[in-house]
Amino acid sequence: MVQSKFYKTNGIFSGFKISGHTGYAVRGKDIVCAAVSSAVQLTVNMLSEFRCDAKVSVNGGIVECRIKSADNETASKIIKQLMHHFELIIEEFPKTIKITISEV
Repeated sequence: MVQSKFYKTNGIFSGFKISGHTGYAVRGKDIVCAAVSSAVQLTVNMLSEFRCDAKVSVNGGIVECRIKSADNETASKIIKQLMHHFELIIEEFPKTIKITISEV
C-alpha cells in the first residue's frame, strides 16, 4: 500500500511524503502505482512552474516535498489536488493508497 502523508500548516497544505507500492500488481505492471508516480511527478512540476519554492527530495523510493513559505495558497491548492486525485484512485482501486493528514 502506498503511504501518502500530507502536511498542513495553519490549515494550509504545506507538503507531502509518498512511499511504498500499491500492491495492485507486480512491479512494472502496476497501473495504480504508475498513476500515483505520474501524479506526484506532475505535482512537483506544477509547484516548480508556479514558483512555489518547494524543497523536494527523492531517496530510496520516498518522495518528500515541503513548501518553504507556509502561507503559499497556490502551493496549497496544487497539493490538495494531488490528495483529491489519490482519493479518486482509492474509489476505483480500494486498499492501494493510505492518506493521512498531519498538522505541522
